[in-house]
Amino acid sequence: MPTTAEKKPTAKKVTTRKPTVRKTVAKPVAEKVAHHVISKPTTPHAKTTYIFAVGRRKEAVARVRWHANDAPAFTVNGRPMTQYFPTLELQFAVMQPLVATNNTTVGNMTAKVNGGGVAGQAEAVRLGIARALVKGDPDLRLVLKRAGFMRRDPRAKERKKYGLKRARRAPQWQKR
Repeated sequence: MPTTAEKKPTAKKVTTRKPTVRKTVAKPVAEKVAHHVISKPTTPHAKTTYIFAVGRRKEAVARVRWHANDAPAFTVNGRPMTQYFPTLELQFAVMQPLVATNNTTVGNMTAKVNGGGVAGQAEAVRLGIARALVKGDPDLRLVLKRAGFMRRDPRAKERKKYGLKRARRAPQWQKR
């Protein structure tokens, strides 16, 4: 095997390129601006109005839209509420603000929920519905506040501490 001193240097090929000359032609101002013109649609679109509110619980976030003038329906993530929350306990938790204010047929409610578990999502939707109802009718605030639906539940998972296995669980102690 040859050492580094015995290796023969390789010659590099040097290629020369001729520089390319680009000719620029000045465009008229009308052509430059023409692609920035925004045309308005010819068909008028009916503006959908809704009341928006956000509810949170633990890691769950619910974005609730209340279409007051639509036919009564309740969907969560594109599915009917009874299908998304299968147990009666969760369905009751979601409907509590509507039952407390006697507004079970107020219109179309849609909720998009992500994060957390099913129970946390149900309580997040409940808070979102309560906030949407108050935005629609401020007189309902006192009723919902006394029932406890206007307060965000601050309880959440405690963070893990160093030296511990979980938030408070210490490593198992051994005598020997």
